[in-house]
Amino acid sequence: MNSRWKSKIISGFIWRFLERCGAKGVSFLVSLILAILLDPDVYGVVAIVLVVSNIMQVFIDGGLGNALIQKKNADSIDFSTVFYFNVFSSFVLYGLIFASAPLVSYFFNKLPELTELIRALSLSVLISGVKNVQQAYVSRNLLFKKFFFSTLGGTLAAAVIGIVMAVLGFGVWALIAQYLINNLVDTLILWITVKWRPTYEFSFSRLKSLLSYGWKILLSNLIDTLYTELRTIVIGKIYSSSDLGYFNRGIQAPYMVVTTVNSSLDSVLLPTMSAVQDDIVRIKGMTRKAIKVSSYVIFPLMMGMAGCSKVMVHLVLRDKWMPCVPYLIMFCIAYMFHPIQTANLNAIKAIGRSDVYMRVEIWKKIVGVVALACTMYISVMALGYSMIFIAFAAQVISGMPCKKLFNYTYREQVVDILPCGLLSVLMGIVVYSFAAFDLPDAITLLIQVTFGVIFYIFGSRLLKIDSFDYLLGLIKRKS
Repeated sequence: MNSRWKSKIISGFIWRFLERCGAKGVSFLVSLILAILLDPDVYGVVAIVLVVSNIMQVFIDGGLGNALIQKKNADSIDFSTVFYFNVFSSFVLYGLIFASAPLVSYFFNKLPELTELIRALSLSVLISGVKNVQQAYVSRNLLFKKFFFSTLGGTLAAAVIGIVMAVLGFGVWALIAQYLINNLVDTLILWITVKWRPTYEFSFSRLKSLLSYGWKILLSNLIDTLYTELRTIVIGKIYSSSDLGYFNRGIQAPYMVVTTVNSSLDSVLLPTMSAVQDDIVRIKGMTRKAIKVSSYVIFPLMMGMAGCSKVMVHLVLRDKWMPCVPYLIMFCIAYMFHPIQTANLNAIKAIGRSDVYMRVEIWKKIVGVVALACTMYISVMALGYSMIFIAFAAQVISGMPCKKLFNYTYREQVVDILPCGLLSVLMGIVVYSFAAFDLPDAITLLIQVTFGVIFYIFGSRLLKIDSFDYLLGLIKRKS
């Protein structure tokens, strides 16, 4: 790999990471403000509405975008063909959502306006139909600086609209408007800043070729989304909207942190690995580096957040949201393993083994559904605990095929992540112990964060963790 390409990879990751940090950071701050203004049951209702939109979104965001990135010699005909197919598909899918909205409302029996909420929020499917190929073009060419401006612009515009509508008393519609404005402005900025435009070309043979790879990714993503949303469906059907609101609030902070790193890795790894897909030694080396570095970053963030959870929630959201603390701790533990899966699965996709990717996803979901079925009628808390088991099992399943495909054994993966994993758990326990002192929340949180950072850095030097030296060297080169 030449120095110019390596520099482009690092630059792409940094821009993608900054974009994710900016967008997620602003979104998180806005969500905290809205959480203070709105009640937990409102968030539960929106979570139900998002189920339908997220499932349909998979058909637009799914396999064909990945196929464009993975294909060695994708040209304007390929991109234009996928663009027109996605736009057509988005209108068909929105028609299905519009017609089925009353049935979904009847199933949950939550609010009279649930039908209108579903139809409104699902307009995002039409927006994604226009945006998807632009995103694939940016990812394929590692132009992640474009994402930075489009995502941040959409997030800021949505923040203003959402907060103003919440203050004016629009309730659940404030969250709906925030979501739609975010997608719309994001898409508009992306179209203005990215030079690619569809040409008057369409090829059924190219579409068929892309679908031969993409349908497996699409099916895998659909299974993943259905599985992810199944937990929301179960809680929304069996338990109250407030229970679902607390559950989703607990997942939000760890999800934000992990997806910031995860989406940055995901965007960069697939096009980068696809460029050297015939060199198995490089694939293994890139996968190993991604797992070690991402784990070194994610593990302490998750364990630190779990340790600070009680103080953090009480300080920011007060007593109204304290029931979400146990869920926050559970999800911090569960989400620790996600970047490991991301690196392994991107390597599998990059070498063209979408069939293996699909089988891995199916096995992961079988385990998850069994765990869900065993705990769904016990309590919402039991559902949360099951996610820790599911997350651990999922990263084992996603790591197993790597031995055969590019000689990266699961044992090697465990050895690579074990030092920072043990150090992070120890740091989390020590940080949590500070909550026992009778100090103001702000002071306690400041002590926890400061001590946690010092403890982890000192421990990294003591244990001579190579990811620390790698990141430190990268920072020095960029400064």
